[in-house]
Amino acid sequence: MRTDLFDYDLPPDRIALRPVSPRDAAKLLVVMPGAAPQLQDRSVRDLPDLLEPGDAIVVNDTKVIPARLTGRRIGRGEEPRIEANLHKRIDGSRWRAFVRPAKRLVAGDIVRFGDEGKVCFLGQLDATVEEKGEGGEVTLSFAFHGGVLDQAIAERGDMPLPPYIASKRPADDADRGDYQTLFAKDEGSVAAPTAGLHFTEDLLARLVTRGVALHRVTLHVGAGTFLPVKADDTSDHVMHAEWGEVSAETAEGLNRARSAGNRVIAVGSTALRLLESATGEDRIIKPFAGETSIFITPGYRFRAADLLMTNFHLPRSTLFMLVSAFSGLDTMKRAYAHALAGGYRFYSYGDACLLHPAL
Repeated sequence: MRTDLFDYDLPPDRIALRPVSPRDAAKLLVVMPGAAPQLQDRSVRDLPDLLEPGDAIVVNDTKVIPARLTGRRIGRGEEPRIEANLHKRIDGSRWRAFVRPAKRLVAGDIVRFGDEGKVCFLGQLDATVEEKGEGGEVTLSFAFHGGVLDQAIAERGDMPLPPYIASKRPADDADRGDYQTLFAKDEGSVAAPTAGLHFTEDLLARLVTRGVALHRVTLHVGAGTFLPVKADDTSDHVMHAEWGEVSAETAEGLNRARSAGNRVIAVGSTALRLLESATGEDRIIKPFAGETSIFITPGYRFRAADLLMTNFHLPRSTLFMLVSAFSGLDTMKRAYAHALAGGYRFYSYGDACLLHPAL
């Protein structure tokens, strides 16, 4: 499909720079496709009333690491400032990262990441540029390894806010909590599964009282989630692979819920993509552990999820393509126009929608 079909105009002031408080006070647009799509303005707090006893919600329990590092190149002449956004762990000491300005680095350079304004208990954190790729991507080999490296990154790093927020304000201490979901457990993401940001302990308790089951999966979100589709046609776009896991217990629980006639509600595009990767043509969800680069566009036949809770996504993005596949492109364009007219807040710290599948 043509990429420009997924374009829309968004005024910059509609991009949320901070989340609402409490988290479940965010708006929730309920989208029900049809010849004349039904759109209901609700609140995330209303979610228990919108679900049925026996329904199963699936959340992503990945934990965001403070993956944005600032340092300087050392060892040859001037020492230019270097910004690195880690996006994929290779092994215990190596990461792939997007760096700026990439033109100031060549293979073999050493970058020393600083500790200005931070309390650090480890020594200096140096990394060697092992390999340089395209689009500002490099492979960094760090002097530390394993848990020691993780601690060094945690001490020096900032939360990797999306570009549309980071370009307007720096990350701060508030983001360390705001850009982490209530379910965060397994470190590995460099972007938050943002639909999960809306959940609070009170909302969870009310869902349990309603008889809704909670299931967890893990998908470590990469920085590629923010990359626009530059190809003119979606068939020419290549997705970055991300690592995920669906446990046997979760797969069994979700299959049992569906066998009983109940619904599976994916919380976020990451949970949905992972579930689809773990589900066969027979619609049975199987245990899964590995990388997925599934790219969902209109025409895809969904097998795992009956409803999708998600935020409002960037134009021309793979995520807007995914929601258009789920509920229909025309429906989603109407829904987004309604959200813009109704004062909804967009993107990672913004409001949410609850999508029903296209008929």
